Amino acid sequence: MTDAPPAPPPPGFREIPIEIGFIGVNGPLWVNIEDETKLKLGFRVEMRHCNPMKIAHGGMMATFIDMLMPFGIMWQTKMAGRFLPTIHLSQEFLAPAPLGSWVEGAAECLRQTKNLVFAQCLVTADGAPCGRASGIFKMGPEVPGIGLGGMLAKLKG
Repeated sequence: MTDAPPAPPPPGFREIPIEIGFIGVNGPLWVNIEDETKLKLGFRVEMRHCNPMKIAHGGMMATFIDMLMPFGIMWQTKMAGRFLPTIHLSQEFLAPAPLGSWVEGAAECLRQTKNLVFAQCLVTADGAPCGRASGIFKMGPEVPGIGLGGMLAKLKG
């Protein structure tokens, strides 16, 4: 095992400044804002993300997907600062994401009601599909001061 730093993300990706909590320990996550309604989220598979076979652990992939869909929903629907706790998450692992690979995905908001948001995403490892998921998220409260919308808007500019 090497202690070399991970390769940088692809062009256009910028680190999301989350330094606390679960993602603070398991990140960093990177974002690429493609336009006003779509963003991509990504991470580089490091040894700490791997299982004994040196592929991204299913728990890391689930964590990534559980961040990807709410981030994508918030950006796509302009829900700046809204907390979207996960009600249901269903995912399929299509292929491994090996150590050193770049994992990225984009989410799509399928339907929004007064209280719930339904979404899906596709995840790739070095450009090849490695996972897909669907989820249901509750429309939680606005969280002043730590809103994703404001944070991503700063990253875009």
